[in-house]
Amino acid sequence: MADSVADRKTAAEQLDSFRDDVLAGLAEPIPAVPARCLYDHQGSQLFDRITRLPAYYPTRTETALLESIIDEVAARIPKGAAVVEFGAGSATKTPTLLRAIAPAAYVPIDISGAYLSESAAQLDADFPELRVLPVVADFVHPFKLPDAVARLPKLGFFPGSTIGNFVPRSATDLLRHFRELLGTGAQLLIGMDRVKPVERLIAAYDDRDGITARFNLNLLERINRELEGTIPLDAFRHEARWNDILSRIEMHLVAVRDVEFTVCGRPFAFQAGSSIHSENSHKYERRGARVLLLAGGWTPIAEWSDPAGDWAIVLAEAQPNRFAP
Repeated sequence: MADSVADRKTAAEQLDSFRDDVLAGLAEPIPAVPARCLYDHQGSQLFDRITRLPAYYPTRTETALLESIIDEVAARIPKGAAVVEFGAGSATKTPTLLRAIAPAAYVPIDISGAYLSESAAQLDADFPELRVLPVVADFVHPFKLPDAVARLPKLGFFPGSTIGNFVPRSATDLLRHFRELLGTGAQLLIGMDRVKPVERLIAAYDDRDGITARFNLNLLERINRELEGTIPLDAFRHEARWNDILSRIEMHLVAVRDVEFTVCGRPFAFQAGSSIHSENSHKYERRGARVLLLAGGWTPIAEWSDPAGDWAIVLAEAQPNRFAP
């Protein structure tokens, strides 16, 4: 009974957060909704389909790289560690890591409770001797790790270049949040996408089959379903753009005509051609990635890249703060 009450409370808190994010974001001079709002159960399933598309290189490239370096990674991880994965989703890359380092516990964290339960149950079945302790939470905001891992050495796992969804200021704050949560001495294994030809980037975020478009438009469906929205879905289309100055792919929901609608009873109006900015995916060169990690309190101690230089996996450490500048 206590667990089910806790689940209901978590769901209610998440709905409040979703409502606040949407209402605040749509009212901004440049309307935008945080990318995390894309990942309800339906959105998570659609994203899982995206990761298997031929043009979507990130998952395929990172998975191959991780498999090729996993012995080197494992040699650097303390025995009996707890793996804490931020934004676990379907946890497709996680088994490779878990098999290599044999941790004492695995803590998957995700905003989508139903999807997290499914992936955690599968890992529980695949690793019967491993303690799997799922946490339903928005990892951007404060939350507590399970007491069972409090005294264990910790490895944060943040694959998929999810850090790229955040503007540099927010990404720095997030990395500092991870450091505070995991503690001094913890390690962070993070995947980061690199800059590449624009045509290849656009193809990865606007596939010919329209799965990414469905993923993006699902945000509007979610608003209608959960926030009493009246958004006409045919009034918006998906668009992926490369912003060279900011070194990022942007996803937008562009109004194809003048449209008015309400969310939670609050009115909004968009002119044809205006958009709701729904996601960023920043791409980092080698030095920029290192500076970002250092600004977030993480010192890179090892770095690997695939032969084509498309992707980087960095192992960083939360070293003690120094008094020297």
